[in-house]
Amino acid sequence: MRSNFKVISLSYKNAPVEIREMIALDDTLIANLLNDFREVIGLDESLIISTCNRTEVYYNAEQDFSREIITLLAAKKGIDNISKFIPFFTAINDSNAASTYLFRVALGLEAQVIGDLQIINQVKKAYQIAADNNTAGPFMHRILHTVFFANKKVFQETAFRDGAASVSYATAELTRNLAESFIDAKVLIIGLGEIGEDLAKHLSGEQFSVSLTNRTSAKTEMLATELSLNQVPFANLNTQLDAHDIIISSIPVKDFIGPKHFEKTTSGLKFLVDLSIPRSIDPKVEAIQGVSLYNIDEIQEKTSKAVEKRKAAIPHVEAIIEDAMEDVRAWSREMEVSPTIQKLKNTLEEIRQEELRKHLKNSSEEMEFFADKLSKSITQKIMKLPVLQLKAACQRGDADKLVDVLNDLFNLEQEAKEK
Repeated sequence: MRSNFKVISLSYKNAPVEIREMIALDDTLIANLLNDFREVIGLDESLIISTCNRTEVYYNAEQDFSREIITLLAAKKGIDNISKFIPFFTAINDSNAASTYLFRVALGLEAQVIGDLQIINQVKKAYQIAADNNTAGPFMHRILHTVFFANKKVFQETAFRDGAASVSYATAELTRNLAESFIDAKVLIIGLGEIGEDLAKHLSGEQFSVSLTNRTSAKTEMLATELSLNQVPFANLNTQLDAHDIIISSIPVKDFIGPKHFEKTTSGLKFLVDLSIPRSIDPKVEAIQGVSLYNIDEIQEKTSKAVEKRKAAIPHVEAIIEDAMEDVRAWSREMEVSPTIQKLKNTLEEIRQEELRKHLKNSSEEMEFFADKLSKSITQKIMKLPVLQLKAACQRGDADKLVDVLNDLFNLEQEAKEK
């Protein structure tokens, strides 16, 4: 592949969450940066993927612009000392490796939760922003559409996306199922650590009510505002438990919630989900009529089975990626000869037009129409064989020889210079 596709990546694999939070970009900053890359660095093709687990810049350029990209990114985020952040980034400058990496990211092989369903939509969004800002050129268009086609095959042909493979995602699925038992379900998430925050994000946008509470009120307010969810003051928690139908706790305080909290319950059916170690919900609550308890072991058993199923599908997913990459490589090889094809077309068209002008000076309109149609047909047939031969030579890897022959035969290089 003779493309100059590259990537500079910061991800959960080499950067802690504190660093990822500092580097993360919203849609407005992404759009601004794409334009900065074009105006300051001269990148015609670039795309930015920024999620909670990664911030990555994919671009097309002959030279490595990693340092310049990180500098612009840091400036946009108001970070002065970029030197301490550089070690957290990884650059892939080999086009084939960078392209393969994009496939692996988009299809979920590089995700923290293997087979992550969200990442492909995040890639589509990144592509849309690049297209809107005119930084998605021919190679970017081609590889992203091939990625989306490969993703469709993964869904149709493998078990790689089956099941819930993270505790928060599995809990969100369980919550949705439990919520169907109520007309207007009220869900309360207690504790906004990593699992609680992820769960809140999974449940944002649901039709039922979701409320958040946390020991640190600032975290509750920030996340509730970001996700448009309700807030419950932690100090009022004891009085709020009975007002909710589904209560999910991830606070690692043993028996934080117990039977005493539901002694006066009149709401009937109630579901409790304990995601904590040590357990924050006393198992004795299940002795209360109408109360059902799910614990972390039950959730993790479900996720473990899903993870194993997805891992078993990895070789099939990698085979799909390799097939897709071969399509990209074949397209890339054909793009190498497209300028020669276009020059040949232009040269034949000039010859055709010149001959028509020479021989149709006093011809009727009907004769001109006939001659134009006939000559077009002839030049198209003349073009067909060299085009087919060039494309076949591309696949064999020896197109250069045929390009040289055509350039000599039709003086294509001279024709191009004269224009």
